Amino acid sequence: MKLNIKDKFNKKLPADPILENTRRQVSKACFSNVLPKQTAKPELLHVSPEMLENIGLSDADAKSDAFLRVFTGNEVLTNTKPYAMCYGGHQFGNWAGQLGDGRAINLFEVEHNHKNWVLQLKGAGETPYSRTADGLAVLRSSVREYLCSEAIYHLGIPTTRALSLALSGDQVLRDIMYDGNSAYEKGAIVCRTAESFLRFGSYQIFGARQDEETLKTLVDYTIRNHFSRLGKPSKETYIAFFKEVSNRTLDMIIHWQRVGFVHGVMNTDNMSILGLTIDYGPYGWLEGYEYGWTPNTTDRQHKRYRYGNQPNIGLWNLLQLANAMYPLIEDAEPLEAVLNQYKTDFETRLLNMMRSKLGLHIEDENDQKLILELEDILHSTETDMTIFFRNLGNFKKSEALKGLIIIQDAFYKTEEVVGNIQKRWNEWFENYADRLKKETFSDEERKEKMNTTNPKYVLRNYMAQLAIDDADKGDYKLIDELFQMLKKPYDEQLEYQKWFAKRPDWARDKVGCSMLSCSS
Repeated sequence: MKLNIKDKFNKKLPADPILENTRRQVSKACFSNVLPKQTAKPELLHVSPEMLENIGLSDADAKSDAFLRVFTGNEVLTNTKPYAMCYGGHQFGNWAGQLGDGRAINLFEVEHNHKNWVLQLKGAGETPYSRTADGLAVLRSSVREYLCSEAIYHLGIPTTRALSLALSGDQVLRDIMYDGNSAYEKGAIVCRTAESFLRFGSYQIFGARQDEETLKTLVDYTIRNHFSRLGKPSKETYIAFFKEVSNRTLDMIIHWQRVGFVHGVMNTDNMSILGLTIDYGPYGWLEGYEYGWTPNTTDRQHKRYRYGNQPNIGLWNLLQLANAMYPLIEDAEPLEAVLNQYKTDFETRLLNMMRSKLGLHIEDENDQKLILELEDILHSTETDMTIFFRNLGNFKKSEALKGLIIIQDAFYKTEEVVGNIQKRWNEWFENYADRLKKETFSDEERKEKMNTTNPKYVLRNYMAQLAIDDADKGDYKLIDELFQMLKKPYDEQLEYQKWFAKRPDWARDKVGCSMLSCSS
């Protein structure tokens, strides 16, 4: 197993001088060296062929003992120094101080085909940043992260990726719903990958500590290694860097809104500086179209991270990053200009995204009204977002009265679509049909384009839970079935038609299928 290892982060940035793996506050350092925990009986469950190729390994490599040992933390490659990153963050709007990689250990960086990949184990044991936790992960959360990061990638959304999923062979104690009912579960480890795992909180920690020297060192490193096209570090470059981070963040969130993905924990330590979807915890996809939905039990009361608020949270998080970077720029005006531009760009990009979901390519001054009316009706009764938009592609502008028939499979309770609700739907379809007559595309051409925007298959929580339940019994076939299907979410894939369905009734209130905890 040969890898082109090109470590930079732990060679170019200041390290924690203390080598003991004890919980502590780490100052003036971007990381702490730490070794993964030796596991009892590691077993590889699944490997991503694409990620193997991306880092320069073969299928044969993935079947080797060396691969199993390295990517479960049981062997450290020669001349590499695993480490955990130091960062802080705002959690649910409150400054939490130092957080850091509490259950993630970065093994090394690989360069292949002119791309950089950090390989990181999640669930490989405690670090100086583990606080009161054990640094381990369980099978259910690991299956969810492994499947979802790859699913998000194939939906065309910037994300961290996953290389492998393995059992550790150890038992891990967890309280799933934080209700005092702890139980032992199977331990697991995901090897996740990204160009970098730097987060907003990586910069915030030094801003909060007024450690401008380390802050500047980290920002300069980030620009040189990940935003080099912006030029050499300077005050002007710092502003351009912040603008780029803002644009990438907004781009990612617009994609989330497009497919109905809800992250669940948009704390600043869970926001990638590269605009990647990162840290898959209590995420979920909208079943019923609902702006107020959040999958996170911890957020059940205030719903800070609900679907409809994700763009606003992105802006709030960027404001916190701007505050952290201010000492390097010493001028609030250009930072405020970037934040104001985010607001303007959000309105424009959201409108254009919704146009694409509806198959509208010529701009019309009444589009906003048409979209707002649709969103209002979607909220009037429980309507499955994924099925609604996918089936809407079958609508024909000459058959407005058949609109409700085309999308009826999206309703969870068809008996509610009567009276005024039915009347409003029919009126909307008439307006939609009139609007489509202004387009130059035929119905078939429009459907083809809509199907590249509106996925047929997403990783609904109940699907992941079925795979988890099977895996817990030692059956991993469903993990692979979902993994293969989610590679082509926009294709018809009739062999997987059973997954193009509403959430079943049994999953409505089942743990793991509706609300999830941060332990999920």
